[in-house]
Amino acid sequence: MRQILTSLFLLLSFALLGQKNIHEQWTSALKIYVDSEGNVNYAKWKNDTTALDNYISSLEENPPAEYWSKNDSLSYFINAYNAVTVKLILDNYPLKSIRKLVTPWRFKRFNLDGKKVSLNHIEHNILRKMGEPRIHFAINCASASCPKLLNKAFYSHTIEKQLEAVTKDFINDKKRNLIGEKEMSVSRIFQWFAGDFGTKKERHAFIRRYAQESVAKNAKLRFLNYDWSLNEK
Repeated sequence: MRQILTSLFLLLSFALLGQKNIHEQWTSALKIYVDSEGNVNYAKWKNDTTALDNYISSLEENPPAEYWSKNDSLSYFINAYNAVTVKLILDNYPLKSIRKLVTPWRFKRFNLDGKKVSLNHIEHNILRKMGEPRIHFAINCASASCPKLLNKAFYSHTIEKQLEAVTKDFINDKKRNLIGEKEMSVSRIFQWFAGDFGTKKERHAFIRRYAQESVAKNAKLRFLNYDWSLNEK
């Protein structure tokens, strides 16, 4: 029994180490082409997509396994969503907005377990069903009003801290949300995905929890217009 448990432990350790190494490919590319504010140098990146193509291929060749933890899957699918979105933009660059493309979120472009899936599938059928509302501040839709594209991959062993950091950063980013004591003018993400944050009261509390400003419990909640222009450096 001890030998079996040891072998299983070594197998899991090897698999998860391999997953970390795979995501390092994504981090390396992000460090080159994405600045600390999430702005992407698509013009430069388009000249060499080899690393990005190899990373997406690595993800497709190493899909989630049954023994993976929730954090393993979260990091995998968040990274996959962001990488495939960047690839979509580069394949069609130059352009002013992702919305200029035909069905950008519905076109099946990622191979998952031998089946082609869309960005919509990754977001709505996988990530949102994990019951983790903070994913909305980790995935990036290549637009100015979207949460910043983090210039580092998400990793299973750091994802809790990363999700906390990106959520706090997004809510307190005055380009994307305006938080005041009596009124909160916030991103339409909180309107489009309202149910993911719970009831109206729970959504309100979620925003207040991360806001650096003091906010009254009865503060009015308004939604800002969404800027779909490209998140270009």
